[in-house]
This record gives sequence, structure tokens and C-alpha cells, in this order.
Amino acid sequence: METRTSKKYVRGMTIDEDIADQMKNPEFRKAWHDLDAEFELLESMIKAREKAGISQGELARKIGTKQPALSRLERGGFSKATVETLRKIADALDMRLVVKLQKKERGAAAKHN
Repeated sequence: METRTSKKYVRGMTIDEDIADQMKNPEFRKAWHDLDAEFELLESMIKAREKAGISQGELARKIGTKQPALSRLERGGFSKATVETLRKIADALDMRLVVKLQKKERGAAAKHN
């Protein structure tokens, strides 16, 4: 994906407005939607941890790692997470990890605009 360098920061533009503007770029839109599954998993993991009333530190101890590592994972470091790590997190949160393949929806990127 090409980095945008020609556009200057516009004071007062919200993050949502900036994202909406960048979504006009097909390469950006594709890259954004390619991360949908990771964002969904991230959001569900954080919600489950918060609902359980468990801090990052507590969860990290339960899965045998340190809080900074879990923090990195929760900030979007899923690309380096193993299925085993995700299973440990699910187990520690009394959840079940479900991994499945689904057919891509045609026009899914357009649906998110």
C-alpha cells in the first residue's frame, strides 16, 4: 500500500473523517478490509477480558506471558500470535476459540463505505 505524502494534515478533521477520505483510495480500502477478521478477534478478546473483570496482567499470568506482550497483542499484534496462544487466551477467559474459513463476500469492501 502506498503511503500518502501529498496530503497535508487538516486541523479539525476527525479520525472518522480522515478514514472516510482515505477509503476513497481503492488500495487503502482493500488493505483496511483485509484486517477485518483481526479487528473482530481483537475486539472480542478485549470485551471478554473486560467482562471477566481480568486485567491484562492477570490474563498474561494465566497464559504464561508478561503484561507488555499481551498489551502488544491487544494493540493489534495478532499477525505474530499463534493459534496456541489464542487458544490459551480463550481458555483463560472461559471461552472457546473458533477458527473457520468462510467464502469472501463479493463487494464486501463496498459494504463498509
